[in-house]
Amino acid sequence: MIHIDLKDQNILVTGASDGIGYEIASYLMKMGANVGVHYFNNKNTAQSLIEQFPDTDSHIFQANFGITSEVERFWQEVEDTFKHINAIVLNAGVFLKQPIEDSVKDWYDIWRQTMHINLDAPALLTKFGINHFKKQEGGRFIYIASRAVFRGETNEYLAYAASKGGLVSLARSVARSFGKLNIKSFIIAPGFVKTKMAEQFIEDHGSQMILDEIALNELTTPKDISPLVALMCIGAMDHTTGATIDLNAGSHIR
Repeated sequence: MIHIDLKDQNILVTGASDGIGYEIASYLMKMGANVGVHYFNNKNTAQSLIEQFPDTDSHIFQANFGITSEVERFWQEVEDTFKHINAIVLNAGVFLKQPIEDSVKDWYDIWRQTMHINLDAPALLTKFGINHFKKQEGGRFIYIASRAVFRGETNEYLAYAASKGGLVSLARSVARSFGKLNIKSFIIAPGFVKTKMAEQFIEDHGSQMILDEIALNELTTPKDISPLVALMCIGAMDHTTGATIDLNAGSHIR
């Protein structure tokens, strides 16, 4: 039996004021970790989250990942606060509708916004994280990707699928390039997860369509993902570095 004890670990979770990130951060704090809770505009939720775990030394950090200078400022604040970071969970992302019928400008604006937040910001944080982990002789990255990378996405979410594809390639390259430096890199590829971010998709396509395409009788929730992240953080899955763990209720089996 694996005992999950994250006491004295400092873990950064991006996009942690809602959905998957919120549940991951909450679970890690339950296991004793000191968590850096990133948020964009939901400060009250982020603050109330860390207040639930007063025995940890957790902190909230604000940043708009669509702006490069904010990503840099954000990282510096996290590093200055924690000094030593054990793991970085790159979860923040957007799922923006991008109909092919839109004008070139509108379509491309959504493309760039999606890439900035879903791929460019994680890439910068990966660079900063690698430099940090090299100094302390090790660390772990956990990238939250999507089944869309492997089976494609519906026509109005091309940018989302492409951005997550880039994220997976980045994560694999980190694993191959920096493993000898004791830096591990993992990928979790959820399918449809019941979160606020998915509300537009449900409105457009209906919940029955989603249920019909999965192998189980219920939708995946953020609570199904967080224990896996914890196992990665404690080192129980180090020899899966570079691998993608599918977590999609059997909707896409490779």
